Amino acid sequence: MSKHVNKVTAAGLLVALGIIYGDIGTSPLYVFDEIIHGKIIDELLVVGSLSCIIWTLTLQTTIKYVILTLKADNRGEGGIFSLYTLVRRRRKWLVLPAMIGGAALLADGMITPPISVTSAIEGLRITSTFSHIEQSTIVYIVIGILAILFFMQQFGTNSIGKLFGPIMFIWFMMLAILGILHITDNWSVFKAFNPYYAGKFLSQYPGGFWLLGAVFLCTTGAEALYSDLGHCGRGNIRISWIMVKSCLLLTYIGQASWLLQNQIGQVFTGKTFYALMPDWFQIPGIIIATAAAIIASQALISGSFTLISEAIRLNLWPKMKINYPTEARGQLFVPGINTLLFVGCCGIVLYFKTSGAMGAAYGLAITLCMLATTILVANFMVLHRVKSVFIYLFLATFLTIELSFLIANLDKFPHGGYVTLIVGGGLFAVMYIWYRARKIKNRYVEFVRLEEYVPKLEELSNDTSVPKYATHLVYLTSANNPKEIEHKIIYSILSRKPKRADIFWFIHVDTMDDPYTCEYSVEHIIPNDIIRVEFRLGFRMQPRINLMFKKVVEDLVANREVNVTSRYESQQRNNVVGDFKFVVLEKFLSQDNELPFFERIIMKLYFWLKEISLSEEKGFGLEQSMVKVEKFPLIISPVSNLKLQRVYTDEDN
Repeated sequence: MSKHVNKVTAAGLLVALGIIYGDIGTSPLYVFDEIIHGKIIDELLVVGSLSCIIWTLTLQTTIKYVILTLKADNRGEGGIFSLYTLVRRRRKWLVLPAMIGGAALLADGMITPPISVTSAIEGLRITSTFSHIEQSTIVYIVIGILAILFFMQQFGTNSIGKLFGPIMFIWFMMLAILGILHITDNWSVFKAFNPYYAGKFLSQYPGGFWLLGAVFLCTTGAEALYSDLGHCGRGNIRISWIMVKSCLLLTYIGQASWLLQNQIGQVFTGKTFYALMPDWFQIPGIIIATAAAIIASQALISGSFTLISEAIRLNLWPKMKINYPTEARGQLFVPGINTLLFVGCCGIVLYFKTSGAMGAAYGLAITLCMLATTILVANFMVLHRVKSVFIYLFLATFLTIELSFLIANLDKFPHGGYVTLIVGGGLFAVMYIWYRARKIKNRYVEFVRLEEYVPKLEELSNDTSVPKYATHLVYLTSANNPKEIEHKIIYSILSRKPKRADIFWFIHVDTMDDPYTCEYSVEHIIPNDIIRVEFRLGFRMQPRINLMFKKVVEDLVANREVNVTSRYESQQRNNVVGDFKFVVLEKFLSQDNELPFFERIIMKLYFWLKEISLSEEKGFGLEQSMVKVEKFPLIISPVSNLKLQRVYTDEDN
């Protein structure tokens, strides 16, 4: 992380308000409504649930994420995949919680925009002008807002993003003021700071434990808080959280106090948050709430783009087209994911229709993400030699809390929770198939010693009887060892159709754990004949191989390490630069395989995903280059027991 990002400044604090706290900041719109839905208001319900909210924000959000998890930064970057890169070399199986967490976070990105925007728009019903508005009209308004929001993603948020901080500052000030206006309605709410009442609520209130699923909604944005670490810096997040938490607590206390003062012994069916507003402020309040909900949605969408970009670089997701709308760091746009999220959000709105129904589905998936983060953070603590007693205390505390939330959230499964689990499960399946298939393939990739073929390549390069295929012939190799090369590359050059070139280039791309590494090394195997270039790119760097390779060649020419002019006499006299041709080797699954049933299914699904995803040449940024695609059969497990018998005729005897 650059020092200017990590430095605590007024601008940094304002940016943090704009992009970090959207999800958790809009939770007062629906948390209390989910808790008290269909229940008679009494002191145990209100004070007990408020106590649970206070201590959830303290233990789960403040201690786990703001104090502890933010320490697990990867050169200033946070999020489930950044955390995974820090610990993946410790245990191979840690990829599983990373994939579960990533899939759950993406599923969360499909329900946060609908529930936030719908909760805000439903506030229109408290006004006299729109009190009779139909739910179907609210659905149309929400879909319209979401359509505009997703359409604007392709242009980037660099310009309008400057408004996010001031708007969210106004939002949090509004939360605080509304809470203060009603905080003295009933002084008994302050008992909620005593955790005794949280325990009493969970143990004595009928079905109190299962209401933890609704309480959990107050902290759903904690994971997004960690994911956006790189945008604002640890210091700005921690300082701004003091203000944010204070505002959240004030509005929750105000809601609880208002309920005890005005709704005791009744079933309240309205919107608790909007009930705090004076009549004259209702319309402005709804407008501010809607703006905050849109910003919360934007943060989740941008986070999803970043998440997928990281997953692609870590080989956990199929290659997808990525655009860069602005020059701002971290600004990217993934059209395929944008469409997927938009369709998913619209589907959620049309299926559930009301924010109350959405609340029944909300939270189940993100609990899995928090559990995954806990496991990864514990491994991070082990690597940093934290005392075992503190690691066990961390695991015991937060696994207990999060497993309790998970069990309570399972109550939501038949009421809509299955939707987010199905979505999250589908996303996890894509990640697992892509990861597992690569492992299966890599078991059977045949590497050969490059030195054994160097004389043959040199001889081919000087053999004028073979038509020249290209002046510079470039292959992408997956061989980590610079002394090795895939047999299929050698076969492509020497056997399939001899490809004579003046210079053979072998390019290897290595994904580094450091997010923003961007460097290369060059090995002249045979000067001016065979050259290997190795790019070391961080998992947040896009492999724009075409542009990067041009820069490498320019550097080599400037240092007089290579001569790129054509070796044709006429062109050499005029210093004409020779052509560069890339050869991309694509594999297809051969029918001549004997695979176990499970692996056969994995490989078939992998190649189907590969077919609908971005091609290799586009994925590596080679679409503007001269590219030749060659297809090779992938024989993973050749048929060994072929029952073929020769039959002799009478003439053979």
